[in-house]
Amino acid sequence: MTPADPARILLVDDEPGLRKMLSDRLRAEGYAVETAADGRAGSTLARTGAYDLIILDLNLPLKDGLEICREIRHEGMETAVLMLTARDATADKVVGLKSGADDYMTKPFESAELMARIEALLRRGRAARAGEPAEYAFGDVVVRPVSGIVLKDGKPVRLSAQELKLLTYLVRHSGVLFSRDQLLDAVWGYQATPETRTVDVHISWLRQKLEPEPHNPRYIVTVFGVGYRFQGDEGG
Repeated sequence: MTPADPARILLVDDEPGLRKMLSDRLRAEGYAVETAADGRAGSTLARTGAYDLIILDLNLPLKDGLEICREIRHEGMETAVLMLTARDATADKVVGLKSGADDYMTKPFESAELMARIEALLRRGRAARAGEPAEYAFGDVVVRPVSGIVLKDGKPVRLSAQELKLLTYLVRHSGVLFSRDQLLDAVWGYQATPETRTVDVHISWLRQKLEPEPHNPRYIVTVFGVGYRFQGDEGG
């Protein structure tokens, strides 16, 4: 894809009104859009690998969104997937992300937030194509930014979407010291204003899940009075 080429988006949703509204909005934003109204047609199109992003409804006739997502990930496709669903239970979100989706939105949603999520996923894809490593490793942890998979000692680690975004941002910028405000802007930027301790809480959760000694962190370190820095096995 050259800089002048529009990003290619596949929208798979069985609601005609939403499909038309969303495809019209995406085209107005300059994206090249194809649509499918059921899971079987969506799966056929998705597996061509011709898209930069797939927007995928969870509940589809003929084949559901989870099955489509699992299929393309099993075949090694790393196309970004944004899953849409009318469900809002945390368990459903976890299932969607574990199936290989990169992000998840509950209907009804605000168009502005959806557009921001789409642009964030497309930026991630552009970074990957520009040569970002397929994975980062430190200690017994492996982070795969494009697929959103995190392993510790070879076993999957369940991270929330925001934990994953924060971890990926820190690892990608290893050695760089960030203030809390910088991390809020970079990781939470377009969303509703977070609480004051949002960064601290998410850092604590990441340490509990990934650090050998969470109370004496080796990788996600605090620089008192300033903020946080990720340091790999080289230390520093």
